[in-house]
Amino acid sequence: MKKRLMVVDDSQGTEIQIRTLLDNSGFEVAAYCENGEDAIRCYEEIQPDVVTMDIIMPGIDGLEAAQIILQEHPDARIVVISALHDDEAVHDAKAIGAMAFLHKPITREKLLQALSRAAESV
Repeated sequence: MKKRLMVVDDSQGTEIQIRTLLDNSGFEVAAYCENGEDAIRCYEEIQPDVVTMDIIMPGIDGLEAAQIILQEHPDARIVVISALHDDEAVHDAKAIGAMAFLHKPITREKLLQALSRAAESV
């Protein structure tokens, strides 16, 4: 059975890219959320195996949304995917409990590696 992924990104292009990269893999996109507010609401309903979270989004940003999800669901597995390339963003993501940080543009190999590690760590 495929692992269920929730993609959180304000760019639908990123969601389409992730779906394409996951073709013929052990993962499927179960939900797509365009902002942090939607992600917080949707997590409970979808209960995905892994969440990919962008940082820069309108409203609640990805780090705050991830932090709220992790407070409510400590077992949530979140992989941050962002265009930010500064050490502070990586540090902040890991400090709140993100399991990995990938820089855009992402590759299939790096995405699958990060998702597999996150999905296996329970």
